[in-house]
Amino acid sequence: MHMPISDTVNLSLLAANERQARHNRQRFDAWGLFCINVMSSPGAGKTILLEQTIRALQDKQAMAVLEGDMTTRLDAQRLAGLGVPVVPITTGRSCHLDAAMVSTGLQLLQQQCDPASLDLLWVENVGNLVCPAEFAVGEHCKLVLLSVTEGDDKPLKYPVMFREADCVLITKVDLLPHVPADLGFIGNHVRQINPHCAVFPVSALTGAGLGDWLAWLAQQLLAKGPSPPESPTAHQWSEATSTDNHLTAPHSPPVPPACATDDLP
Repeated sequence: MHMPISDTVNLSLLAANERQARHNRQRFDAWGLFCINVMSSPGAGKTILLEQTIRALQDKQAMAVLEGDMTTRLDAQRLAGLGVPVVPITTGRSCHLDAAMVSTGLQLLQQQCDPASLDLLWVENVGNLVCPAEFAVGEHCKLVLLSVTEGDDKPLKYPVMFREADCVLITKVDLLPHVPADLGFIGNHVRQINPHCAVFPVSALTGAGLGDWLAWLAQQLLAKGPSPPESPTAHQWSEATSTDNHLTAPHSPPVPPACATDDLP
């Protein structure tokens, strides 16, 4: 039985991407750099979650961001305002980052700083619940955001994304009084797809639940890899829902000994 040409091409693309992703991962490991791939649909709150997380960790962890967007640098400019190195990656018509794009981003990052001086690299992917799940970039951890405004059924409708996740943040829980969403249903649907995934309800706007997310993240950084999740207690879920109104160049150019942020155009 012959496979359709389109399927053959897709498999070839994925195989090439997987090879580049393994190379990226080797570079991360050589640098001692922990990489998190942040994925969600558009508008689920990736950038504001990164803003709040970077602020919370800035005195403890040296960080940088590869910021994926289809057409603009708006999110990259927001994050650069926090004083961390940011490399914008504009994908054009591509609906996801791939390992080659991240490899190029790493070359550009080396023009700003020595990656070996960093502890944590954030890769903010293009907003999409489908393609980013299929294209690894060499990350150590996959973080998926799902906002309560998207409904309870998204883990069931987009199972590959949630099956790949190491952690799921249910975002915008401050809006729960105003939308027909049930945290219990969302959590159960995530666990139905991926029983080993950590799940935390959060609001980046009010700060609710961010402590649990940051504690889990601290464990990953300590272990330099995903560890078994700890489910929030009933009290923690209740507290969280309260509403207090860039291929590698053969020779890299010299890089400065420590990271510094260049101004974005």
